[in-house]
Amino acid sequence: MHQPDIGDAPARWAGPARPRAGISRRLLSMLGVSVAVGVVVAATVVATRSASADSPYQRGPDPTVASVAATYGPFATAQINVAPGNGFNGGTIYYPTDTSLGTWGAVAIVPGYTAKFANEEAWMGPRLASFGFVVIGVETNSPNDWDTARGTQLLAALDYLTQKSSVRDRVDASRLSVIGHSMGGGGALYAATQRPSLKAAIGLAPYFPSGNLSDDRVPTLIQGGQNDTVVTPSYLDGLYPTLRADTPGAYVQYSGADHLFWTTANDIELRTQIPWLKIFVDGDTRYTQFMCPALKDSTRVSKYSAKCSLIPTSTPSSPTTVSPTTTPPPVTTAPPSTGRLRGTASGRCADISGYSTADGARLQLYDCTGQWNQAWSYTNNTLVNPQSGKCLNAGSDGTAVNLWTCNGSGAQKWTLQGNGNLVNTATSKCLDAIGQGTGNGTGLQIYACVAGGQGNQQWSLQ
Repeated sequence: MHQPDIGDAPARWAGPARPRAGISRRLLSMLGVSVAVGVVVAATVVATRSASADSPYQRGPDPTVASVAATYGPFATAQINVAPGNGFNGGTIYYPTDTSLGTWGAVAIVPGYTAKFANEEAWMGPRLASFGFVVIGVETNSPNDWDTARGTQLLAALDYLTQKSSVRDRVDASRLSVIGHSMGGGGALYAATQRPSLKAAIGLAPYFPSGNLSDDRVPTLIQGGQNDTVVTPSYLDGLYPTLRADTPGAYVQYSGADHLFWTTANDIELRTQIPWLKIFVDGDTRYTQFMCPALKDSTRVSKYSAKCSLIPTSTPSSPTTVSPTTTPPPVTTAPPSTGRLRGTASGRCADISGYSTADGARLQLYDCTGQWNQAWSYTNNTLVNPQSGKCLNAGSDGTAVNLWTCNGSGAQKWTLQGNGNLVNTATSKCLDAIGQGTGNGTGLQIYACVAGGQGNQQWSLQ
């Protein structure tokens, strides 16, 4: 039974000190250049933007592990209060002061059961705004509102922000997102199911009693705590897989974190929140590197899963110049360097059973989900699962195919041939779906390659 979180309960994880409301203004006032700082920052941003940016909303210097975890981003911020009404109980808006770069994407945040945004999530406002988002923190009509009511109020707050607020001209109404904690996290998920035009949703230890994620078409990030006894790891382990197979998603669990982890200022959670918003609200694929193929910074992370095949990325390529007197080299086709290993006959993917990372974990066919246990990186004829760091391995019994610590042996060398056969170097046998099976749970083995190729032995990395 879910026990409501208590808004006034002290946090049990000591993070960095909570930033005080209005800190941006005071700091700028001390410097005596509140407007000028915004202009200088804007000039720096313009100077550091790539002319070939994939998205017109790609702003700010190229991100690093340190910059994503920084206390504040590159943009100066300000804030205004919102009176009750318009479908929610008022709150606070935080926004970048720069007006030279056009409009900004926005995010609405709602607290958990019985809690107030001002007491628990207000620290997020100026930090997210400083990374280039307009943020509205929502106070609920009743402290006892459940997930559906909180989700409805999140949407009302976004409507107010884009249509009536004094900063509406700073907001791009086509790039909106939602965040919530606990019952508010369920509210964020509910809002996503009700308004599929949202660009992103983030649930912080979300409790979603009204439904599941089978209707969620909005890119969704779920964060949970290893020591959370309210919204337990087992609850989220069951909720995340209900996300639609074609909806981008990620699930991160923090070691030692309890239910109140998100109510105190910390950089840990923002190391995935900021990239998620940047990728899906701003279309800024420079941030994909922090999420895929694995977390670039796994500080305090005990568990992570992401549908990397659905998370957009881009790899800029250098122009190639061919001399008019030189015959261009022949075009060759090589397998992609990373992706899912899909069976031709089944249409299903090579899947590590039970999400195991242990040596000897068996391989099976399963519906392609985009989750980490179906991801493979093909380098030097070795197939590596990025999350576990272990290799696709031909077992010593001559038939088994499993996951094993990479050792460079022939048992872990594979050649993807033109006819789709994936041939093991040590045995000269093919990766094979047992009994020509095509259903979920069909085991994989190595078996004598069938002349000319056969569907249960044909694979593509995509």
